[in-house]
Amino acid sequence: MRRCFVLPLFLLLSACAQGVFSVQSPEDWLGDASGAEPTAQTFQQVSQAVGAEARKQCLKQPRRQNCEFRILVDLNPRAPANAYQTLDENGQPVIVFTRSMIRSAQNADELAFVMGHEAAHHVLGHIARQSENASASAAEFGRREQLRGGDAAAIEEAQKLGAKVGVQAYLKDFELEADQLGTIITYNAGYNPLVGAKFFDRIPDPGDKFLGTHPPNEQRVQIVLETAAQLGLAQ
Repeated sequence: MRRCFVLPLFLLLSACAQGVFSVQSPEDWLGDASGAEPTAQTFQQVSQAVGAEARKQCLKQPRRQNCEFRILVDLNPRAPANAYQTLDENGQPVIVFTRSMIRSAQNADELAFVMGHEAAHHVLGHIARQSENASASAAEFGRREQLRGGDAAAIEEAQKLGAKVGVQAYLKDFELEADQLGTIITYNAGYNPLVGAKFFDRIPDPGDKFLGTHPPNEQRVQIVLETAAQLGLAQ
């Protein structure tokens, strides 16, 4: 399953992307991008710092899960600005950035904030929780359709709808949770989440839509401000 932090920030769940590799030597993925080397080196530094802090936060959680993060780069030169958290076949947490996403960040703090947000989704067990919500809602919708006398096909369709509603019902809550913990991860990794959250100033505001995938940008920024204040950061 996949979680995306994109321009705009749409959250989706899917399979792990193809065409990615582990970040080790920046020159391997720079290609012919003029002047990109400092960005690649900064990304590598951010990955090491945020990955280490995310692991610490993950190990504190009561849920037993794999806490060994891998930070990957999507090599597709045409891939849009995008970052997401997923799991590999062994349950290892993976965070993937496209090259355009890396280049869209204006500083290391923004890279760290986005990465911390994505790491927080795993630390908080959002993929597993989303799957549980989908299963429970699908079962409930199917039960209601069965009580109404629906046939097998109708029950199956009701279950599909229930799964969709179950997934979407908590997406905005999960985003705010990830923003809060992501702020802490960013700060503890040595970066400024208040600077990182400036990223929200450059993306469209999704508004407060019913069953939307994201809360309004203003609400997300407010969570960052409140959490940063608790950490002792002044605006």
